This record gives sequence, structure tokens and C-alpha cells, in this order.
Amino acid sequence: MIFTNIMHELKELIDNNKGLLLSIPNEYRLYSELMRLTNIVGERYNIVLQQSFPYRDRIKDYESYGRENISIIVDKHRKCFPIDREEIKKKAREIFEKVDVRDAYMYEGREGVKIFFGRERIDILPGSLHIWCKIDEKVEEFCNWLLENCYKL
Repeated sequence: MIFTNIMHELKELIDNNKGLLLSIPNEYRLYSELMRLTNIVGERYNIVLQQSFPYRDRIKDYESYGRENISIIVDKHRKCFPIDREEIKKKAREIFEKVDVRDAYMYEGREGVKIFFGRERIDILPGSLHIWCKIDEKVEEFCNWLLENCYKL
């Protein structure tokens, strides 16, 4: 349940610093402070943890912090999965009922998988995981499985 633990710690740290975050009027300073908080949690797990904002106006959506658009970088140089890519795709189809699962980033000896939920998605690379959707129970279950079985955390 490593993903669950990471997300719990991140949410707790963000909640404990909500007053500070709400008091920062400058978007760049706000983003910088949020990255400082994600780095604290990431360092505990020897990963790079990032909160992303695919749309600039989302930076003021304080309730979304630590609950969507999260990246976890384990090893940015890894090109191939330590397990069969088909196993990842099979697990995604098992957990998510109606989902579009595709191979991605298949060039120069690299591999990856994308899972589409309509306009939202999860990008799975051998060294990183990018969650471009809200983190619900199924996303959490899948990410726990990935961190244990694919990223070996």
C-alpha cells in the first residue's frame, strides 16, 4: 500500500500547510511552495513526487492538491519495464471496467502504456508514473499494484 501511504502523507502535509498556501497570492510562489511540500514526501520514499497543473487556472483549486495530476519518478533513465508490459495492461483492464489501454512511447528501445478514461489518463513509463486524473479507489488500487510490482517500492 505504498501509493496509499505516499498520498496520505502528501495530503496530510498539504492540509497542515493549507493556511500558508492560501496566503500566497503569487502563482509562481504558490507552485514553488507546493513543490517544496511534495519534495519532502518524495524524499522519504526516495522518489521525485510532483504535483502538476495541466491547466494554469487549476493552481488556485486548493482542494485538488494531492488528489489528482500527480507524477512519481522512480528512475528517469529506465527504458524498459522490469515486468512484461502485457501484465500491466492486463491488470489495468482487470481493475478498470471500461478503459482504453494502449502501448505508448514505443521508440528507441523505450516502452510505455497509457490508460485512457475519456479525457483523463494515466501514463505508465518504466521509470515514472503520471496520473492525469482524480485519484479514486480504483486508481489507488492500480497505483499500489504498480508501485509494488513494477517499480518495486
